[in-house]
Amino acid sequence: MPLRSRRRCAWAQTPLSIAYHDAEWCRPVHDDRVLFEFLILEGAQAGLSWETILKKRDGYRRAFAGFDPAKVARFTDDRLARLMNDAGIVRNRLKINSAVTNALAFITVQREFGSFDRFVWTFVGGAPRIARPRSMREIPAHTDASDALSKALAKRGFKFVGSTICYAFMQAVGMVDDHTVDCFRARKTRLKELR
Repeated sequence: MPLRSRRRCAWAQTPLSIAYHDAEWCRPVHDDRVLFEFLILEGAQAGLSWETILKKRDGYRRAFAGFDPAKVARFTDDRLARLMNDAGIVRNRLKINSAVTNALAFITVQREFGSFDRFVWTFVGGAPRIARPRSMREIPAHTDASDALSKALAKRGFKFVGSTICYAFMQAVGMVDDHTVDCFRARKTRLKELR
């Protein structure tokens, strides 16, 4: 079926956002590298559009060592300073520096829990929370679960992890599934549940 003829969540309007919506958004992720990627990208998105981040995603992958937290944790001050000149990413000193802070905290969580995945999925009881809103207006900016995740991450030293950012992260990695009822992705999920 052609991309434009499918019904999907209203925010997916551009080729880039449509591809992301159809292939990734609200699909469960259990790979620590991908979880780290979305943690960094969602923090970078604060105050910007998600489309801006999608356009810079390849630049982020290059700049942040393929989102390998062990490598990012070893970034030097010189390397961080060079990233301030990298047009392939959002050139915000606090956001760039937070990637290293978050990599160090991420590794600490991995050591404590065996994986970041094991830790983060406890905030939704280990399974996606499926909402099925009728429209985008019904999707909250944050929830009790994202509030709890935000507090837990901040307590562990993570930066750019406010509750709204955490909720967007939870959507990105499929901890919550907010595809609207008329979206073809919602129908596909329902079909899987019926099998």
